[in-house]
Amino acid sequence: MTDYYADNHERSEPTLGGQRDAESAPQEGHQSGQRPQTPGVGIAHERRDERRYIRVARAFQVKMDDGTVFDGADLSQGGFAIRTERPIRTGAKIKASLLILAGGAELTIPVSAECRHCTATVQGQEHTAGFEITDISPGHLELLRRVVRASLSGREVDVEGLMAGEDPQTPRKRRTSTGMSAPQSAQRPPKPMGRYVALFMAFGVLALVAAATAYRNFMLIEPSFAAVTAPRIDIRAPGPGILQAHDLQAGDRVERDAKLTSVKNVDLESDLILAKAAQNYNSKLIENLQNNIDSGANQVSLANSAKPANGESVSFETVSPEIAQARIDQFETARDFQNSRITALEARQSQNEIYSPCNCLVAWALSSSDGTYINESEKIMTLIRTGENDIMVEALVHMDDIDNIDPNQKAYISLPHTSGPISARVRSVALDIERQPRAGFPSWVRQQQNVASVLLVPEKPLPADAVGTPVDVRFTEAPLIGTTAEWIWQGGRAVGQLFGGVIDLFTGDEQDAQNSGNLSQSG
Repeated sequence: MTDYYADNHERSEPTLGGQRDAESAPQEGHQSGQRPQTPGVGIAHERRDERRYIRVARAFQVKMDDGTVFDGADLSQGGFAIRTERPIRTGAKIKASLLILAGGAELTIPVSAECRHCTATVQGQEHTAGFEITDISPGHLELLRRVVRASLSGREVDVEGLMAGEDPQTPRKRRTSTGMSAPQSAQRPPKPMGRYVALFMAFGVLALVAAATAYRNFMLIEPSFAAVTAPRIDIRAPGPGILQAHDLQAGDRVERDAKLTSVKNVDLESDLILAKAAQNYNSKLIENLQNNIDSGANQVSLANSAKPANGESVSFETVSPEIAQARIDQFETARDFQNSRITALEARQSQNEIYSPCNCLVAWALSSSDGTYINESEKIMTLIRTGENDIMVEALVHMDDIDNIDPNQKAYISLPHTSGPISARVRSVALDIERQPRAGFPSWVRQQQNVASVLLVPEKPLPADAVGTPVDVRFTEAPLIGTTAEWIWQGGRAVGQLFGGVIDLFTGDEQDAQNSGNLSQSG
């Protein structure tokens, strides 16, 4: 685009801070009778934020978006001037690129600018057009600033200096209103009040956590040991035999009446088979004798035993029908006995099929691999009830503190790796354990002397997988103060765990890197 040219322009010069430049100042001074000023007097002072208005004369070119290239006249952080044979229209908006030599390289700085003035030279053969930069990216603005400052310091900008982070300065003395130079006192930076506020807040939080920790450790009642427990159901073998395969493991859930496993009792199965064979044998004898009697025979062949002994063959004898009828009654009695024996053996065999008595969680299960043989009453599985109010916390409290604990008293439970306490109520205080066994509490801990068992019902249901987890319990007589202290202590512990995890993460990464380095060296 070439619409930035114009035919006529009014002559104007670039100004500094609303004042006319040094070329027009002597003329106005002669007209008004004032003494002409020396060069440089117009710049009374210079601050860092004013350097963008200081123009430097250096070699550079300006390439318009239509490809036209102009020679640069001067350059500043806020604008530039070019030399052109044709006048530029005031107010024309352009997009161009500043081409600046930096050692052996050429810097290209794309900008958007607007023409502020266009002045013809004395000969009238060319014009000087001044532009103000209206749009430039932050990165290119920083590059232009460093180029201008390098020129102000008398150095030639190069790529190596830009990459090294060199930022030359051009210090100048400020002048007073009388023309005498005087050092300007540096302004003292404001005090960082935010730091002091944050420091005092940190001290306050630390003191609050320390007070809560002291109150929690010295004023609240702490039991000797506490753990999450639940009612336990032990599944034992009804008789000796081989444990059949099952796929149950600790942590599996089972429904009520679901089959758990079975025990194969070979001796029981053999007795059942023999009992059924004896019953069938007696039934056949009774049937044969009754047929012979009904046929009207004078002599009836009769077996001398209702049950074969030791696998020997049974001998037969000939008797009268009256004697045969009496023996039928004996065989029927033996058959009835065998029926009862079969029923009893089948009942015993049905007990070898083990089913779940409740909706429970498997806490432990005996492995059934390689045909595991078990004896009668040997433990096969351990189930725990996970119903409502089944999962509780059991704590062992010393006898000296029992007087300060009452039913329905409030307590606080802290699970490992949690960020807040769980409120609970005391259900019962007993000198011995409950008759119903509970899972999750080691038996050797119960053997401790001078302690009482306290059951706590948490107000928030505990997860079933937490059974057997040791917990931290505190009993309080002042719920308001105890709750506040517990929450503050829990918050401090959570922050400590967070920082500890971060430190462990970095330490682990460094250790892994060191180990990998040692392995590479050894390899």
